[in-house]
Amino acid sequence: MIPGEELLFCALGGSGEIGMNVNLYGCRGQWLMIDLGLTFADPDYPGIDLILPDLEFIERHRDRLTGIVLTHGHEDHIGAIPYLAADLKAPLYATPFTAALIAEKLEEEGLTGLVKLHVIDRDASFDVGPFRVTYVALAHSIPEGNGLLIESPHGRLFHTGDWKIDETPVMGEPSSHEPLEAIGDEGVLALVCDSTNVFQEEPSGSEATVHEGLRAEVARAGGRVLVTTFASNAARLQTIGRVATESGRRVCMAGRSLERILRVAQSTGYLRDFPPPVSFDEAMRLPREQVLILATGGQGETRAALNRIAAGNHDLKLSQGDTVIFSSKIIPGNESAIGRIMNALSDLGVLIVTERQAHVHVSGHPGRPELAAMYDWVRPEIIVPVHGEPRHLAEHARFAQAHGVPRAIVQHNGDLVRLAPDGPRKIDEVRVGRLVLDGDVILPADGATISERRRLGFSGRVAVAVPVRADGALAGPPVIRPFGVPVEEDREDFLADASDSAGRAFKPGTDEDKQREAVRLAVRRCATAWTGKKPLVEVMLVQVG
Repeated sequence: MIPGEELLFCALGGSGEIGMNVNLYGCRGQWLMIDLGLTFADPDYPGIDLILPDLEFIERHRDRLTGIVLTHGHEDHIGAIPYLAADLKAPLYATPFTAALIAEKLEEEGLTGLVKLHVIDRDASFDVGPFRVTYVALAHSIPEGNGLLIESPHGRLFHTGDWKIDETPVMGEPSSHEPLEAIGDEGVLALVCDSTNVFQEEPSGSEATVHEGLRAEVARAGGRVLVTTFASNAARLQTIGRVATESGRRVCMAGRSLERILRVAQSTGYLRDFPPPVSFDEAMRLPREQVLILATGGQGETRAALNRIAAGNHDLKLSQGDTVIFSSKIIPGNESAIGRIMNALSDLGVLIVTERQAHVHVSGHPGRPELAAMYDWVRPEIIVPVHGEPRHLAEHARFAQAHGVPRAIVQHNGDLVRLAPDGPRKIDEVRVGRLVLDGDVILPADGATISERRRLGFSGRVAVAVPVRADGALAGPPVIRPFGVPVEEDREDFLADASDSAGRAFKPGTDEDKQREAVRLAVRRCATAWTGKKPLVEVMLVQVG
C-alpha cells in the first residue's frame, strides 16, 4: 500500500493489546513510524521471554519509511529496536534520555553506527518526509514522556504516547495545559490517545503522593525491606532512594535493568542525588533494619531478581520478619506468575505489601477525568483510541464521543484507516502478527517451533529407534524412550507394549517414509490407549550390521 494524497493511520501493534506499540502514518507516498516496542511472553509461549511485532507490511515498503520517532523509553515502545530497526534502515528520533537508553541497547547488540540515531531536544520540531513533528512534554512514569504534534498536508494530529496529568511530579516539570490548549487553538484533526485506564473513574494521581505511603511502610518494617517496581520508572527510583535515606537504610540494587536505568538517568541529568548503592555482600553484612533492596521482577518474571530471591537462589536473602513491597500494578496476564512468587515469599515468613494494602503505587496512564481534560484542551475532530485491549478501545471511543468529540473510529492492529479526506474510515487490512525471540533467533509466534513446543509441554514426546538389517528386516525389538509421557508406575509395561506395537507396524520392503509413518501412528495409538495423551512421536530407522 502506497499512500497517496491522503492521511493514513495503521497500527502494527498496540491496538487490541497493551504493549508492543507500533503505529504508522502515511501521506504522499511515504510512511512515518511512531514507536517500535515489544511485549513480554506469557506461558502460552514456552521458553520465550520476548515477543516482537511482525513488520512484514512496512518491511516491504521500507524504501518509503522516512523515520521512526520514539515517544519515550519504555520497553513496549522501544524494546524491539535492537532486533528490527537495522532491517528497516530508517533513522531513529528520540529525546536525550530515551536516546541514551536506545544507544545502550544498540551497543549491546553490536549495532552502534549501523542504525542512525538523532537526538532531539525536548519541545523541538523537525521534518520527516511530508511530516513536521514536534515533541510535546507530557507526564508519565519515566523521564521525558512525550506526546507528538504531527503536522501533515491533510491536517494536524496529536499522538499522546503514554501520559497522565501530574501537577506535582517527582521528576520533570509539572503538567501544563497551556501548550495543549495552544495546539487545540490551531486545530487538531485527530487525537490518537492512550486507552489503558479508560475504565478508571478517578485520576491516576501524582507520583509525589507515593512518597508518604512508601515511607510509612518502610518505617513500619523491622527487618530487611525489598521494593520491586518497574526499572524504567525513574521517578519511583528517586522516591525509593529518598525513602531509604530518610529511614536510615542503604540501597542495594538487584537487576541489570535497574543498573542501566540509574546509569542512563544520571548521565542525562536525572537521579543525581540517588544514594550510592552497596554491593550484595555488604547488604548481607549490614544490620537487617539498615537495608533496602531495590529489585526487578514485580511482574513475576522467572529470570528476574525477585523470583530468584524468593526461591533462595540469589546472593541476597530474605527471611522471617522481612518485608517485600510491590510498588507497581499487576499487568493483566501476570497474576499467576506473581502469585507464585508471593506464595514463595510467604513460605519464607516475609510480609507482603501491595497497592491494595497501602498507597505504594500510582499509574502512569490517564483515568477518565484526565482523558476528558485532554479532549477539552485539544478539541479534536476525531478520536483514535490506541494502547488498549478491544474493550478499552471501544469504551474510549464511546467516552470521547459522549464528551463531545464529533467522530471516533475503533481500529485494531492491521486496520488501514484513512483519516483525511473524508475520514475516518477503514479502507483495507494489512498483515500483522507476532514474532518471538527464541535465544538469538527470531521466529513466527505461530510457527512450527512454538507449536511443537506447546505440544511437547502438553503431551510429551516418544522417541522410537527401529533396528533394521541390511536386507530390510527387523534386527530386533524397537527401542522406546518416552519424555514427559505420564507412564511412571507402568513404565516397563508401556515400553514393552509400545515396542511390540512398533514392531508389528513395521513392514519390510516398503518405502522408508511409509515405514516411519506406520510406526509413528502405531506408537501414538499405543500411548493414547495408555495415557489419554497424543504425544509427539519421532521414529528413526537404524541400520544394523
